[in-house]
Amino acid sequence: MNDAPGASLELARKVLRTEAQAILGLVDRIDGDFERTVQLLFECRGRVIVTGMGKSGIICRKIAATLSSTGTPSYFLHPAEAIHGDLGAIREEDVVLALSHSGETAELVRLLESIRRIGAKLVAITGDAGSTLARASDVTLDCSIAEEACPMNLAPTASTTAALALGDALAMTLLVRKGFREEDFASLHPGGKLGRRLMRVEHVMHSGDAAPIVRLVTPMHDVFHVMSDKRLGMTCVVDEAGKLAGIFTDGDLRRLMIASVDVLSLKAGDVMKRDPRTIRREMLAVEALKIMETHKITSVVVASDEGHVEGVVHLHDLWRTQMI
Repeated sequence: MNDAPGASLELARKVLRTEAQAILGLVDRIDGDFERTVQLLFECRGRVIVTGMGKSGIICRKIAATLSSTGTPSYFLHPAEAIHGDLGAIREEDVVLALSHSGETAELVRLLESIRRIGAKLVAITGDAGSTLARASDVTLDCSIAEEACPMNLAPTASTTAALALGDALAMTLLVRKGFREEDFASLHPGGKLGRRLMRVEHVMHSGDAAPIVRLVTPMHDVFHVMSDKRLGMTCVVDEAGKLAGIFTDGDLRRLMIASVDVLSLKAGDVMKRDPRTIRREMLAVEALKIMETHKITSVVVASDEGHVEGVVHLHDLWRTQMI
């Protein structure tokens, strides 16, 4: 046992260098086989089934999760469970992505005949291009490494890191090939920080009957009723064509009262603020929050390109989504 000062730090640095080199070694192997794999996955009309044993199985779970979260339906199949009944999960239209550093993992090798009989396509990620798994596959991705990061060159370390990175490369390439967008990502991540960060204005705004809207000629008594009923501290004012003409807020009312104006004798068009700030329904909610903070307002109108009111976003709506 080496107890020399700094020995642990040096070993840790060596592990990181070894694993980094394993990933960099893959760069020159991104070739036609990688492109064929992407095409197979892109054209897959079923699901991508990722399978592997032991530490490779753990990497498979992560690859399957990344594929699913970026628009490619995928799941992990345990090879030992597969040969005891779970093979029924594989269909002809699926693509099986099999991971084995040696390419000779017994549980995977036992699956090969069944996969071929079912008719699913098979892609191998392996460190041995001449292995049984590689020879049985439609496409083989070379994931070989110079050495493991383990001091005994035994524990799967650099090999699993390289396999995970190659899986990420596949997922990200597919993401772009499929035209996967931010809004698609948001729809698959409705919870947690990612979901909140990518939430669109249309998902938090008050629309339809919940949006406070009055007309230019609406008497102030009715304006107050709408504002009280909708509870947003403001109302939109629209013209004869139904387009946004202005807004009226609780703050505007207070200022009129202080000025001793006979408010009840007026109509919405007499007291509204013209040319209010508006946003689009496709805008990210966090961008709407920034606008409200910058201009020190508690509500902002959502309007179409033609100027029609589509909704209203209030600061409280963002509080409820825990965005603030």
